[in-house]
Amino acid sequence: MKKAMIFDMDGTLFQTNKILQTSLEDTFEMLRELELWRGETPLEMYREIMGVPLSVVWETLLPQHQSPIHIKANEVFHEKLIKNIKAGKGDLYPHAKELLAYLSNRGYPIFVASNGCPHYLESIISYYQLDKWISKCYSIQEIESKEKGDLIRKVKNDNQLMYGAVVGDRLSDFQGAEMNDLLSIGCKFDFSKMEELAQADVVVNDLMEIREFLELIKER
Repeated sequence: MKKAMIFDMDGTLFQTNKILQTSLEDTFEMLRELELWRGETPLEMYREIMGVPLSVVWETLLPQHQSPIHIKANEVFHEKLIKNIKAGKGDLYPHAKELLAYLSNRGYPIFVASNGCPHYLESIISYYQLDKWISKCYSIQEIESKEKGDLIRKVKNDNQLMYGAVVGDRLSDFQGAEMNDLLSIGCKFDFSKMEELAQADVVVNDLMEIREFLELIKER
């Protein structure tokens, strides 16, 4: 296998924004009931750091608490996310399935490299039946460093990729692509930032625009 497409999940294929607020609100309500949190739910803070490893998420949102509380909050948060996915409250970005089908039909193996938990990623793939196009889903939990670039390297090495593209919305995706000599495609979606998108090789406003840049995918 020589070429492939590697997609981020949250904010790239899946509109996490549609279930983020209610899932996070429910999680912090649990913390309030346990008298472990006072005040508003730090939704905007989470939006700002979207794309970092989950350990960093909870260290940032709950800096006054230790690891056991972080673990509990993360478990509850993912329970709520998955419940909302299965209830149909989330959604893929427009044309996600069309693009995956287009790429698959043209011989591009498709992988996901995400900071999300495996069972969360599996719930998205299962609910939206993405396994017909996605060869394998990789979670950051599979690697010790918890760095996106190292996860992308694992995808590349496991599948003997010579060249390809990383499609994502945050700086870690673009830096990970550069570290592995892959084309970076930035999605100007919900959680993206202009200063980070400036680091991508290509920026798109709609997933189907990626078709226009396939000729750029080559050995770099």
